[in-house]
Amino acid sequence: MRKYFLTGLLILVPLAITGWVLNLVIGTLDQSLMFVPERWQPRNLIGMDVPGIGAILTIAIVFLTGLLTNNLVGKWVVRVGERLLKRVPVVSSLYGSVKQVSDTLFSSSGNAFRQAVLIPYPHAESYTIAFLTGVPGGDVKNHLVGEYVSVYVPTTPNPTSGFFLMMERSKVVELDMTVDAALKYIVSMGVVAPGDTPVSAPVARDVVTH
Repeated sequence: MRKYFLTGLLILVPLAITGWVLNLVIGTLDQSLMFVPERWQPRNLIGMDVPGIGAILTIAIVFLTGLLTNNLVGKWVVRVGERLLKRVPVVSSLYGSVKQVSDTLFSSSGNAFRQAVLIPYPHAESYTIAFLTGVPGGDVKNHLVGEYVSVYVPTTPNPTSGFFLMMERSKVVELDMTVDAALKYIVSMGVVAPGDTPVSAPVARDVVTH
């Protein structure tokens, strides 16, 4: 009985969690229907709510926004709008901060979360996987002696929360591992290990022995 019960859990739990996450995401995106006039909403057109319509609408809006702003006129409109926002107190600082973070995370030329690394954490005798996010800047770098890098250490099993650390570059080992593979390794609490590679494995062993 125990064997059959555990087998059922192994099949149903991933399906249930996947369904819950998809329902949460779709439900959140469906909130965009609030901006659609009442007479055009599905419950008034066909007499019932249709899950996912708002998600499709959100994706379409994002795509059209990118399409319309990816030309000279669109870029000019965006620049003018950003100049206006930067003149509004409070809004300017909030928008500027969010814009800078989003540009770093989503820009094709950015470096955030594009490299998985191995670092000693939370002490020198244990190691964890982190993501290289850049280098310290501003007045911070004036107080750091040597070459430092910025890393993000995600928590397990929820990688959306974590810790921002500045570490000596010599203590950070770049892994021959994709970001997706590293995230799966973290979310699974080490159960789903990425395939061994001839480059990363020897490097990791060298670091641990020091």
